Amino acid sequence: METLLLPLIMIAVLFMLFRSNKKRQDQAKQMRSAIEPGSGVRTIGGMYALVKSVNEETVELEVAPGTVVHYTKGAIAAVLDPEEYDAIINGRPIEDESVDAVDEADEADEKPLSLDKKDESDTDGTDDEAPKSK
Repeated sequence: METLLLPLIMIAVLFMLFRSNKKRQDQAKQMRSAIEPGSGVRTIGGMYALVKSVNEETVELEVAPGTVVHYTKGAIAAVLDPEEYDAIINGRPIEDESVDAVDEADEADEKPLSLDKKDESDTDGTDDEAPKSK
């Protein structure tokens, strides 16, 4: 019985590996088929760009205003949401209403930052520093 158990476990592990790999490939193929002109994308090299056109095997990406380069579809790592692409390219945080409400409440409770050397607890006005030795 034990002689059959080891080969069965190995076959099951191989089956699971192939299955997960196939799922990942299908997800990548589906993502690449969703590429449309005007979409923001990230390449496998980490470059962000706008899709100008989609061809059979390649995509044309605008990496800077007026600069269009050709990449294979396999070089696209992710298709980004318009808000996410805008946040990354323009340095704007992604809007989240619940976080904004908490931030506004915190701002009302905060005191302005003081760069004075004296501590706010020092109310008698005396200098608490040790006298300098001669």
